[in-house]
Amino acid sequence: MDHTDLYINGTWCAGASGERFDVLNPATEEVLASVASADIKDADAALDAAEAAMAKWAAKTPRERSEVLRKAWELMTARLEDFARMITLENGKARSDAMGEATYAAEFFRWFAEEAVRADGLITHAPASGARIIVQHKPAGLAVLVTPWNYPAAMGTRKIAPALAAGCGVIIKPASETPLTMLALMPLLEEAGVPAGLVNVLPSKRTGALVDHMLHDPRVRVVSFTGSTAVGRKLLHSAADQVLKPAMELGGNAPLIVFDDADLDEAVQGTMLAKMRNLGEACTAANRIYVHEAVADDFTRRLVEAMKKLKVGDGSDPDVDVGPLVNAETRDKVAVFVRDAVEKGAKIEVGGDLPGGKGFFYPPTVLSGVPETADCVHDEIFGPVAALQTFTDQDDVIRRANDTEYGLVAYVFTKDMKRGLQVCEKLDYGMVGFNRGLVSDPAAPFGGTKQSGLGREGGHEGMLEFMETQYISASW
Repeated sequence: MDHTDLYINGTWCAGASGERFDVLNPATEEVLASVASADIKDADAALDAAEAAMAKWAAKTPRERSEVLRKAWELMTARLEDFARMITLENGKARSDAMGEATYAAEFFRWFAEEAVRADGLITHAPASGARIIVQHKPAGLAVLVTPWNYPAAMGTRKIAPALAAGCGVIIKPASETPLTMLALMPLLEEAGVPAGLVNVLPSKRTGALVDHMLHDPRVRVVSFTGSTAVGRKLLHSAADQVLKPAMELGGNAPLIVFDDADLDEAVQGTMLAKMRNLGEACTAANRIYVHEAVADDFTRRLVEAMKKLKVGDGSDPDVDVGPLVNAETRDKVAVFVRDAVEKGAKIEVGGDLPGGKGFFYPPTVLSGVPETADCVHDEIFGPVAALQTFTDQDDVIRRANDTEYGLVAYVFTKDMKRGLQVCEKLDYGMVGFNRGLVSDPAAPFGGTKQSGLGREGGHEGMLEFMETQYISASW
């Protein structure tokens, strides 16, 4: 591994404490690299660097910032294979899945290169006074970005690109399980023209103390986090002390509804994508799959056949479809969910056996007849397990789908456009996939309702999360 130190002010450093931690390959459980662990002194150095660099970056024209982001997209697109290889090594996902993530990650640079020049304002007359109302958007300030392990490239670029487009400096705290991909991105950003100090990366095993310290620095004005709702709540408490702008993409418990008139080939294909993309280690993963009773047997049979075709193994093997889960804790949690569901009456249609040997593997699994009392109905499975339930009444399945504290994404499959759109509107979710198992797109506002988060990433809205709206009342 070329880069395993902290990245502060455009230079690589071992960190003030000299401490390091190991990053494992989840397919082999072997150590990939020893990575520097940042402490509070390193955080202060990164904040100093970002503050100095941001002053000059924010003064650049939107077109100048846009060209740097465009160059980053070009460079990353030319190196997708390298990034996919790194993602697979530290995250475990299959090579094809890793290539999909790398492509998706690069696209955020292109999208926000285009958005950088579109921070549109407004000039109008106040109806009563006749004064001019001038509205403009300005960089909010330094941003702390906390990214998860399930998408080590894309969750970083989805935050870095809009922050730079808006004119902000950033400090990134990548997940301890997968810091290498984000560190590998830094030389590319240098080559693209990102000034030293504007982007800093602080891997650390002391995440809580490190992030809390930065969120209490008065120079920080934005915190953007992707991860669990439990951790998001803690960060919001810290952010409240400084009244920071929060962008929170938190947990999910996605329902997927298959109506009796759905195209079952399309529905199974969409379910496989919504469930098995990234091995189910995604907050967008279909967690509760509701199938109309009239087509439940046929749908289950087709889904089982599709799951059986997936090859499990080391994600670096190009023939492998399903790699390991990221760590032993995640794998063991999935096994507990399956065991609990079976003990409460669910039936294993395929999979369900915890394999032996090295690597954090769990087989593609389908559970039918999952009862409402099963733990996997109420919590994220975060693994390759499809939990099937049946329904007959439309209003009842909408009620069941909405009966959760989460509201990130839902999926609906039906040929009836009118019914489908009516159901979509009644679902209390920030996003809905209608006859699609994939909703993520850099051009769309990604985010949820209820306990699934605040704000949006992607789309035009993603850049505004890093900007403040200023109103000037003027007469001339």
